Amino acid sequence: MSYTALYRKFRPDTFDEVKGQVPVVTTLRNQVKSSRMSHAYLFCGTRGTGKTTVAKIMARAVNCESPADGNPCGECAMCRSIAAGTSMNVIEIDAASNNGVDNIREIVEEVRYSPTEGRYKVYIIDEVHMLSTGAFNALLKTLEEPPSYVIFILATTEAHKLPVTILSRCQRYDFSRITVEEITERLTDLTQREGAEADEKALRYIARAADGAMRDALSLLDRCIAFYPGERLTYDNVLEILGTVDTEVFGRLLRAVRTGDVGGALRVLDETVMRGRDLAQFVVDFTWYLRNLLLARSVEAPEEFLEIAAEQMEEFLAEAQENEPETLIRYINVCSDLTNRIRYASAKRVMIEVTLIRLCRPETETDYSALLDRVRHLEEQLASGAFVQQIQPGAPSAGKEQPESETPPVPAELPQALGEELRAVAEKWSAIVSSAASPLKLYLQTARPSVDESGSRLLLVYRDEFDKSAMDNPAHLEALQGLIAKQTGKRVEIAVELAAKGRGTMLAYPDLSALKGKVEIEYVD
Repeated sequence: MSYTALYRKFRPDTFDEVKGQVPVVTTLRNQVKSSRMSHAYLFCGTRGTGKTTVAKIMARAVNCESPADGNPCGECAMCRSIAAGTSMNVIEIDAASNNGVDNIREIVEEVRYSPTEGRYKVYIIDEVHMLSTGAFNALLKTLEEPPSYVIFILATTEAHKLPVTILSRCQRYDFSRITVEEITERLTDLTQREGAEADEKALRYIARAADGAMRDALSLLDRCIAFYPGERLTYDNVLEILGTVDTEVFGRLLRAVRTGDVGGALRVLDETVMRGRDLAQFVVDFTWYLRNLLLARSVEAPEEFLEIAAEQMEEFLAEAQENEPETLIRYINVCSDLTNRIRYASAKRVMIEVTLIRLCRPETETDYSALLDRVRHLEEQLASGAFVQQIQPGAPSAGKEQPESETPPVPAELPQALGEELRAVAEKWSAIVSSAASPLKLYLQTARPSVDESGSRLLLVYRDEFDKSAMDNPAHLEALQGLIAKQTGKRVEIAVELAAKGRGTMLAYPDLSALKGKVEIEYVD
């Protein structure tokens, strides 16, 4: 006897056996119990959620000779005939291959004849959105007013493609994606009935890989059992069979990306390729890994949202605290974009390598999220002392010229700039900004320079709290004093404050010396 695939062998026979669609099956069962069936139904939802299965159960239930609580008995002649596919009362049509006007006209002609046995003729039209415009028009009148013994059940994965005239003539039922817990429970039950052994972690991963489709989950389970016949199915076995990657690999990849280690990130990718993993699935799984990290940082009780084993939760939450939400959001956006582009690409590895370099080197991009990542990198380098050169007071520089990016300390004997001298500094602000090195230059570009009321301090006004707090740092203020002293020969006292609400920020710094004393300049939004 030939082998039957699991998704066919264990297809539900009653409404009670359907998983994850409680609102739909409850309503349909109550209609059967009270004999208040509609003449036309529309079942919508993604693949593998049970649309066709429920349609067949409905066809048996309305024709069953002795239904039990709205469910078909499965024992009477009508139930057995419909289940075997020999009944003339249930007609299944694949609209993907029978989508012309002539095919629908045949249905219209057949509808005139009452059933030879049973109470109802049930027409199940699968993928109904594939019908042509002419076919829809030919179906309209019959769909609206069929004979009392006819029920139409239309199934589709793309309800938005159906004409409004069809939608308005049907009772619509939306089939939701089945949860990971419900799929895992079903897989556990079926493996026991099949006499197979499997770890819960392995079945849970299969359930997540199915993406809400029970049929896909059963197909994946069938494939895994066939690869290891008679053996216990483990988590590592599933990873190997499905060509997917363990989360430990994603952790190493993320740490390489965060530290800007391009070589390390590419080595992780090379290991994945050499082990024969599917690259498209690799990107999808990495995106989910980043999503879990983001949720762990963003919600108070992440355990209920994360699909992670309890023994790994503590370690995962600790790793999540090392990543800023803004950085994770940027990574997710970049990887999601890659997922859409890589699906039909011929050079998948090249596209992933380019994306990893983009993530490691945010300076290659100009968007706002990449800018935040660049600032994070610079702050980490500042904290580690990457931009600091230790010089002993009075010690020579070993004959080497001092780099332009480094600013010598301001000599204490320099005279302090006051009044007009401070205004001259503000007027030549663009030159001072140009002479600064990163990251100081980044913070100076958004500052609006002026002189305080006492005329003794240079005032830097910011619109953004982040820029203000970054500049209000002793090391940054000292570096700016050094730049001004180098250009003016004056010592300047500097204060930093946040702009009052409604005040603008100067985006460019022209030389205003020609307007000195002639025009009072006001910066507005």
